[in-house]
Amino acid sequence: MNADLSLAGRTAVVTGAGAGLGRAEALALAARGASVVVNDMGPAADDVAAEITKAGGRAVAVTGDVGDWAMGDALVSAAVDTFGSLDVVVNNAGVLHDRMLFNLSESDWDDVVRVHLKGHAAVSRAAAAHWRAASKAAGGPVYGRVINTASEAFLFGAAGQPNYSAAKAGIVALTLSTSAGLARYGVRANAICPRARTAMTEASFAAGTSPGGLDAMAPERVGTFVSYLASPASERISGQVFVVYGDMVALLAAPTVERKFTAADGVFTVAELGGQLTPYFEGRDPRRTYAAYSVAALDDTGTTQI
Repeated sequence: MNADLSLAGRTAVVTGAGAGLGRAEALALAARGASVVVNDMGPAADDVAAEITKAGGRAVAVTGDVGDWAMGDALVSAAVDTFGSLDVVVNNAGVLHDRMLFNLSESDWDDVVRVHLKGHAAVSRAAAAHWRAASKAAGGPVYGRVINTASEAFLFGAAGQPNYSAAKAGIVALTLSTSAGLARYGVRANAICPRARTAMTEASFAAGTSPGGLDAMAPERVGTFVSYLASPASERISGQVFVVYGDMVALLAAPTVERKFTAADGVFTVAELGGQLTPYFEGRDPRRTYAAYSVAALDDTGTTQI
């Protein structure tokens, strides 16, 4: 049985779609037949919408900051009013203010968390309200896909990115909540941790290719996977986190319990905690923390500068 990969008749919202990863995602969705609401802060959104239209697709640009809560409603309305439906949300918009924690200013924190985490929440909330109402009106599940953009930074706790790492961890939790809360309405929600060479990340990735001849960090590789997650073929995929780059897609497993410490008499004393935990951690590799450094072993592209 062939998987249904078509997005014909579907409408997608892509945030931060004026360049880089978002642009690649918007173009990939359009290539599969979706009408696209292209969001970004400036005129680049119009350029990408025009690019899609010129190629024979349908698109409209909506300029604005997803960190403004009302922008979520504006994007949903643009999808429904212009194309008649909302089927896919790709939350991609973000900014970087990389600092070590001791150099982090309040604005460095607020700007990154506002655009990444609040931006994801604003658009997801508006879409959720739309799909819930549509499901109630239809008397059953409707079609909905949410694809959120996390990062391996949430797995590693990047030392120079406390704001970005925290926002991306929050996005993963938001994705799980979205998946759990909207499943009954037909919505599937997943998070991707992409590596792509864009204007925002070019300092992190060196040039390189992998099988197929396409740059290992080409954003088009991520766009292909996003167009799959947006399709009917992904019906049974929800609440998942994927690492995506080069020639691979890696599905992450949920955290596991390494060791359970139990009080002998039902209530720990400080002395008993010291007796159980201190010996357990003696001689432990300092890199053996909650950070998932093992995920870095996936990289065989030779392009990552970390």
